[in-house]
Amino acid sequence: MIVTGPAGAGRTTAIKAIEDFGVEVIDNLPLNLIDRILLGPPTGQTLAIGVDSRTRGFSSEALLEIVDNMANNSNYTPTLLYLDCRADTLIRRFSETRRRHPASPDGTPSLGIQQEVELLSSLRDRADILIDTSELSPNQLRTELARWFNKSEDCGLSISVQSFSYKRGMPRGVDMMIDCRFLRNPHWESALRPLTGLVPAVAAYVSEDPIFEPFFHKLQDFVELLLPAYQAEGKAYFSIGMGCTGGQHRSVFVAEKLAAALAEKGWMVSTRHKEMEHWPAGGAQK
Repeated sequence: MIVTGPAGAGRTTAIKAIEDFGVEVIDNLPLNLIDRILLGPPTGQTLAIGVDSRTRGFSSEALLEIVDNMANNSNYTPTLLYLDCRADTLIRRFSETRRRHPASPDGTPSLGIQQEVELLSSLRDRADILIDTSELSPNQLRTELARWFNKSEDCGLSISVQSFSYKRGMPRGVDMMIDCRFLRNPHWESALRPLTGLVPAVAAYVSEDPIFEPFFHKLQDFVELLLPAYQAEGKAYFSIGMGCTGGQHRSVFVAEKLAAALAEKGWMVSTRHKEMEHWPAGGAQK
């Protein structure tokens, strides 16, 4: 498990919490030593490695190469955890603590934050698990991590439902992937085109597709059939990807509807809409 993210987003807090969950952790390990650790015999245990832009030998490309090498080795199941945070919150945190930003020790925190966000963008896009800490206190972050990593019966199986665009490529680390491109597409309605699947008008348009209702009922039944089996196998988290052409309308609506249905049945569910993370202010509307 690789734990990374921009300075101030809570990586150190996350590493300490994961260690408390009984996971062996190594923080700030130089990148050229990670491969040497992996040369040893597999222990069957989870190892969490904390890495950030200050790590010796750091580059996003080098870290992604390490993750890809692990993925190609049957002895390892790599997970990339990215702690994210809005720029305005990071600026406030550095201002409150009066810390210098490591990427801009002689400049303003805002400059360092911008540089680091650009440096880490490829890692963020490849994250298997993304947690936005902008509105989370350290205790709330710990609670969120417990949902993902603590395998006690109290925490159960955590489910992530995310939407994505096939044009940008299928997401990595998804356990189940559903193609929603067969549903009627709001993109071809000029009034709906700038909106997203979070808007009732878009939801109503997609729902009016004659095949939607039977499709969704079968999807919900299928997912609810499998989740207890995955939980019994000891999985701590399960990720479901909903894809459509642009990742803006159909996949967003279906992801939200499925997440709500699972939450109503008592499952711990979080949602992520990958294309929303790329939309600039004034772009697609919620």
